[in-house]
Amino acid sequence: MRPIIGIVPSIDENKEQYFTNIANVRAIKQAGGVPLVLPYTESIEIIKKYATMIDGLYLAGGNDIDPNYYSEAPHPKLGEVNPTRDAFEWEVLKYVSYEDKPILGVCKGMQMINVFFGGSLYQDMTSQVTDTIIQHNQKSPLKHPIHVVTLVNKTKLQQIIEQDTIKVNSHHHQAVYRVGDGLIVSGRTSDGIIEAIESSRHSFVIGVQWHPEELLKTDEQMAIKIYDMFIMQCQSSTS
Repeated sequence: MRPIIGIVPSIDENKEQYFTNIANVRAIKQAGGVPLVLPYTESIEIIKKYATMIDGLYLAGGNDIDPNYYSEAPHPKLGEVNPTRDAFEWEVLKYVSYEDKPILGVCKGMQMINVFFGGSLYQDMTSQVTDTIIQHNQKSPLKHPIHVVTLVNKTKLQQIIEQDTIKVNSHHHQAVYRVGDGLIVSGRTSDGIIEAIESSRHSFVIGVQWHPEELLKTDEQMAIKIYDMFIMQCQSSTS
């Protein structure tokens, strides 16, 4: 049976719309999963039901995270924050991680994983990291990789991709600063920015700062391997 993958969408409260990039849905389908966009709710009972019925959780990109979650005041260059999404995503992450179901986080999704486990973020890299020498918010289409990430040997991510260095795309101005409890760094850029994290306490919790869903448009093998392994892990959790 194909595993059901919960996707937390973004929300436009003025238009009363949920939305997620088609690339996120396509990535899950291509790897053999059944994507299920999770409607927002404040009901803990319903969120627990979500955590029970899905086989894995996919946290996609989106707005900046409210820095109150890591006990900081908003930086002057903090971007748009959506408290409604943050609150919902936090609760879903809580119950899915409690059940130790596979979790894959992309861009904001990786940052949310880090904050959830007690880590913090650079709210704006360009003003808070003085030695950043790489373009982390690329001007070219996201299907084109632009900079190199070095993977940490023997991490889950390195074993999945089976390479020591990879070339990725980049579209972010925030980044992991203090790594959360039970998380380890599995990839960095040459200027020291953390590009991948994973849990040492869970069967499969991985976050990547780049957008592998966009790299699938050019059949990038690294991206295919990430989604294939995620879905394989979700499949295992159903048995």
